[in-house]
Amino acid sequence: MKISTLLDQIEIGQIALPEFQRGYVWNRDQVRGLVRSLYKRYPVGSLLAWITDSSQAKGRGVSDVNPGQQVKMLLDGQQRMTSLYGIIKGEPPAFFDGDANAFTGLYFHAETEEFSFYMASKMQGNPLWVDVTRLMKEGVLDIQDELSDVLDDNKRVLRCGHRLNRLREIGDIDVHIEDVSGSEMTLDVVVDIFNRVNSGGRKLSKGDLALARICSVEPNARSRMRKALDEWSEAGFEFSLDWLLRSVTTIATGDARFSALHDLDASTFNSALQRAINHTNTILDLIGARLGLDHQQVLTGHFAFPILVRFLDEAGGGAQDLETQNKILFWYVQTAIWGRYSGSTESVLSRDLNILLDAGPAEGLDALIRELMLWRGNLRIRPEHFTGWSRGNRFYSILYMLTRVGEAQDWGSGLPLKKGLLGKNTSLEVHHIFPRDFLKKNGHDDKKAINALGNFCFLTKNSNLQISNRPPQAYFPEVESQHPGALASQWIPQDRELWKPENYAEFLRQRQALLADAANTFLDTLYQLPPEDSVTGYQVIEQGESALGGIADAEEEKALDEVNAWITDRGLPAGEKEFELRDPDTGELKAFLDLAWPEGLQEGLSEPTALVLNEELEVFKLATNVGFQVFDDAEEFRVYAARKVLGDLHYGLPEWAQQVDEAAIPVVNHILKSDLPVPECGGEIQMGTGEVAGEFEFVWDDHRVAVGVSDERAPHRAMLAAQGWRLFSLDEVVELPRLLEVALESDLGGSQS
Repeated sequence: MKISTLLDQIEIGQIALPEFQRGYVWNRDQVRGLVRSLYKRYPVGSLLAWITDSSQAKGRGVSDVNPGQQVKMLLDGQQRMTSLYGIIKGEPPAFFDGDANAFTGLYFHAETEEFSFYMASKMQGNPLWVDVTRLMKEGVLDIQDELSDVLDDNKRVLRCGHRLNRLREIGDIDVHIEDVSGSEMTLDVVVDIFNRVNSGGRKLSKGDLALARICSVEPNARSRMRKALDEWSEAGFEFSLDWLLRSVTTIATGDARFSALHDLDASTFNSALQRAINHTNTILDLIGARLGLDHQQVLTGHFAFPILVRFLDEAGGGAQDLETQNKILFWYVQTAIWGRYSGSTESVLSRDLNILLDAGPAEGLDALIRELMLWRGNLRIRPEHFTGWSRGNRFYSILYMLTRVGEAQDWGSGLPLKKGLLGKNTSLEVHHIFPRDFLKKNGHDDKKAINALGNFCFLTKNSNLQISNRPPQAYFPEVESQHPGALASQWIPQDRELWKPENYAEFLRQRQALLADAANTFLDTLYQLPPEDSVTGYQVIEQGESALGGIADAEEEKALDEVNAWITDRGLPAGEKEFELRDPDTGELKAFLDLAWPEGLQEGLSEPTALVLNEELEVFKLATNVGFQVFDDAEEFRVYAARKVLGDLHYGLPEWAQQVDEAAIPVVNHILKSDLPVPECGGEIQMGTGEVAGEFEFVWDDHRVAVGVSDERAPHRAMLAAQGWRLFSLDEVVELPRLLEVALESDLGGSQS
């Protein structure tokens, strides 16, 4: 079937996507590669479609004009057909769910036949660069007329017109589409087929399969869930579809397992979804208002939410009294700091949900807290829990919580740092009490000690800047003089001898004790635990321990923030700072990765990626062993993202190479690596008569060396060779770059003799 026919069928809803398909994830390089292959008439693979009744399929992009009609659901080929639809039709298809920038702005050079996404510095004012979508929609004639206005050679205009026609005719290319149909093709069978044909990518999760079944009876389920996730994202919280679906499951079925959703009807699902959203908002408001945990970095323990939303659903108005709210907060904090759901999430959730339902709303929270005590052995926080280092440590959120719920004062303004007392444009920043460089200069070279939680406090941005890198001996007396009690409010030991660098270790020990005491005192206001001596045994710290890696200081964090800004400016997702790398089987914390994309820069398609700065080799080994591509240089990472994901192959190249043909980039890299003389790019060589003998990609005029893309652009090669020019084809130099060094070095040697 012709590509144009396939696209027309997508437009009228006869070809659609089954709900279990993920969204569009291709990057610009893949889009460009597809169009280039079609232009060259290379095979691009067949499509696979599931033929079913539109009233049963409930897919995305299905026409609602003729209910009950047969429709093709794409099982393999979504990325290719979406890309072509966007380029040829000029807009995304109805089933689109992704970033349209991946196929927007593709241009074609009518002479070099290069495909590239729009870059003003390269294309502005140059009619040889043709907008592919414009070509597809308007045809060749107007564009060819524009070329004839600027090209003085009619043969060149005709050649360009021929190439443009060849490109526009990719819609006439036939693509084989293989159909699967029949009563035996149930959703489960089709999903299995999908997983098999897409075995090179990420397979569908249990949540994906459950959502696929839900969408078969409630087509709007995915969009409603995404709307809620987007609203939470705007508020500073990042949650996943699977996470929200888990809460829906506990409410609708009383079961934590996704398999329980198998036979759920649309009305039950819709009701459970709305209640899950409402209860989640209630929990976020409660945690934010009472604990001050109001953004993603400090809101750990996400998987406590499916249990809590079920509790709220059961308790109704009974959850509004202060005592119940206190128990909710106490249980949530305890599950978060001890990593209750960091291991086998579904099995632990199922156990806790059963405990809650068996006990009933009146006793459910007490039963859950008793389960935590049995699991942990003791829920009291100890000073050694604050020996952990880096902000990825769970007790980082406890330090933040204490700052927001207590009487902690800002050291610059003296104002309390409680929730709601900060201006909209002001946020709390991490402050190293003993500056990193100061500690290093005074003999402290242990990275873990320098970045221990006991050396962290939170201040407003202005106060952090005012203190800068001064040591405590210099600024503590000023703070105490201007704002008496402000130091003690942030749990600073009052013995001034401890403010000296030689006593840093003892300072940490005493501050950790103060923090532990403050944490227990606050938690006791929420729930009274039995005395310690009545609890047998004490479980060794499992999830609050130190681990390798993590952000070292403000300078390192600034570099990471700059990378994140660069990434998001280009339509890619921000990396997760201080990502917890855990053993997939045991949940054990192995390392913190400074900046990570665990699902890849494009979810489900590109490999997990991480940027780690100034870390020891073991961090790299741990990350690479579980499939991460790891970078230790910010600019090297940007080059990777630009070239491999965004398709900007010229990124990072010097200005003189910004407009070279894509195929010539390996030669540019070799020139730079070998420190060869800088050539003229896209230069003409003239004969003695002034006639142009040829156009070349690289020209070293002083050395009479040139590299050309094609013979047709250099019609007088023989005459140039007779005049002493050494001419190479681009293919020759790409295959054997050493040719350039030999030619240039021999010329230099000859000119010196």
